[in-house]
Amino acid sequence: MQLVFASNNKNKIKEIQQILPLSITILSLEDIGCHEEIPETSDTIEGNAILKANYVTQKYGYDCFADDTGLEVDELNGEPGVYSARYAGEQRNSEDNLNKLLAALIGKTNRKAHFTTVIALNTSGKQYLFTGIAPGRITMEKSGHEGFGYDPIFQPEGYQETFAQMASDLKNKISHRAIATQQLISFFENQK
Repeated sequence: MQLVFASNNKNKIKEIQQILPLSITILSLEDIGCHEEIPETSDTIEGNAILKANYVTQKYGYDCFADDTGLEVDELNGEPGVYSARYAGEQRNSEDNLNKLLAALIGKTNRKAHFTTVIALNTSGKQYLFTGIAPGRITMEKSGHEGFGYDPIFQPEGYQETFAQMASDLKNKISHRAIATQQLISFFENQK
């Protein structure tokens, strides 16, 4: 089965493809000739996932899925949340985002946080939503070189290392994106 994943983020595409069974092949936006930036104008993570999935289905006619992810930090009243990718500005620079977040937490003792991923799936004229949440905490400094985004400063609950220190096979079992993607996989298995 081929399924369009409404993303041009090569890191996300690689991570999702590693989680999906071999029977599902992902086509990226580039693969279907979509080179424009899909507007993410919703003020919720769920809303942005829906916007991206609907854009591809309506403009290109494909069944597809899209995800949106946010990191929500308790001490910062849920920031950066829906603005996680552009927390430090529209240039969407991960290093700038990490540095801004670490600076905002200087002197703060409550470092609890969680990642939320929502996947919106458009298939056979219907829409389905899948949500994955990974609780954890923000570390004092960056550690690790794997993963992407906020992975070097996010330590998932029950683990001593950050997502960026973990082997991808472990992260791809416990992360927010993995949890939401497993729900997507279960949905397709139940359709058989």
